[in-house]
Amino acid sequence: MAEEAGMFVVHQTIGSVLCCKCGIPMAPNAANMCVKCLRSEVDITEGLQKNVIIIHCPECDTYLQPPRTWIRAQLESKELLTFCVKRLKNLNKVRLVHAEFIWTEPHSKRIKVKLKVQKEVLNGAILEQTYTVEYVVQDQMCESCTRVQANPDQWVAAVQLRQHVSHRRTFFYLEQLILRHDAAVRAIRIKQMDQGIDFFFGNRSHAVKFVEFLGKVAPIKSRHDKQLVSHDTKSNNYNYKFTFSVEICPVCREDLICLPPKAAISLGNLGPLVICTKVTNNIALLDPFTLRHSFLDADQYWRTSFKSLLSSRQLVEYIVLDVEIVAAEVNVGGSKYALADAQVARVSDFGKNDTIFNVRTHLGHLLNPGDYALGFDLYGANSNDIDLDKYKGMVVPDVILMKKSYEEKRLRKRGKPRAWKLKSLGMEVDDTTTKGRNEEEKRDSEYEQFLRDLEENPELRFNISLYRNEEYQPSEMASVTDGEDLPSVPLDELLGDLDLSDEEDGESSMRE
Repeated sequence: MAEEAGMFVVHQTIGSVLCCKCGIPMAPNAANMCVKCLRSEVDITEGLQKNVIIIHCPECDTYLQPPRTWIRAQLESKELLTFCVKRLKNLNKVRLVHAEFIWTEPHSKRIKVKLKVQKEVLNGAILEQTYTVEYVVQDQMCESCTRVQANPDQWVAAVQLRQHVSHRRTFFYLEQLILRHDAAVRAIRIKQMDQGIDFFFGNRSHAVKFVEFLGKVAPIKSRHDKQLVSHDTKSNNYNYKFTFSVEICPVCREDLICLPPKAAISLGNLGPLVICTKVTNNIALLDPFTLRHSFLDADQYWRTSFKSLLSSRQLVEYIVLDVEIVAAEVNVGGSKYALADAQVARVSDFGKNDTIFNVRTHLGHLLNPGDYALGFDLYGANSNDIDLDKYKGMVVPDVILMKKSYEEKRLRKRGKPRAWKLKSLGMEVDDTTTKGRNEEEKRDSEYEQFLRDLEENPELRFNISLYRNEEYQPSEMASVTDGEDLPSVPLDELLGDLDLSDEEDGESSMRE
């Protein structure tokens, strides 16, 4: 403003002084010394550690945080940088400004960190200095890895997962959920047993966390026991082995259920004949004749536990002769259904009799005349269910359709590989579970049915990871002959399988 008014303004200049040591001109500071002379007089890194020894477990890739804590960290990660800085003593005497890694050979057992620190020196002047700390990595196995190396079977906690049904479809799905969430990453050993799987852990807390995960994805009930292995009376130390027994409810998806009277009343007089449409930590039940639905949590189920009247292994194939829509399509529990009256006949009756069944179904939005459907044959079934006998005077339908069948169209693709594949847990197989060729054929058939369910049901594959099959090569002839109505997994849902080394290829097996 003074210049605009035409007034004379004296420009301020920064004065300079001579360094009291070397005599060069410099900007004045509290010490009246230049930076070079100040560093030659004062070393702010004096008394700080320049060499540190850290303990590393090569088996589980963890570092020892004294006294007994092991921290997992990758090379040149922020977790490892934080760990290295915290290991330095007397660092509180200076102010840490910056820290970064200096590249070293991974096999050199040396980690170098470059630190930039500040400290107030002569007469309040602040000096900034950079120095390097070298960490010597010494390999030493942690306590859990030492126990595993000494005896791989020396587990501390075991989780015995069981489901008392005649198939393993639930465990195929649970296996993919466990892989997706890395729930069993701390398991020492996994063993496939009859009607279940055993998981062995080196720590009780890992087993407890795994049981909590199972409770979030399936309706379970669990109990635990412990057995004394050894104890020291002088130090009052006790070693226990813990066993967790986990039972999954025997009700599975696509099962036909006859609800007990108490359960039906508690669910608002639902059913009593209902089908199970989905199983998570809740059981989704649907009345196929009225489209009423309800959810049953684990506590409610185990309070009035019941079994399936007919399982998905007892489905019979029918051909649809006629369909008449009764009500418009509705959204029930996140899925679409439409009530319809249909005329169906068993495929096995062709050429033998002219038996036709008139049924009401919830699949009116999917079925058309000429389609095939899978359903429960109550007309020819011999069921000895106690809960069904309690409903006197109830008219039991001849057929309850469960889902649309694509068996005829799948015959064209038999023997052809899929465009996707699944990972599998590295499980040991118990000798008692493989009793012969029949058991292997039964297991392969159940796994093939599980893969078909994944293709047909998008909700089922929502929480699991599907990977691209690199060996799959689509052909033009296959795309023409397969048909458009056959359900398949879209390519945008597939993940690329990342192989970091040849060793990992052998560790993680893949299934097609």
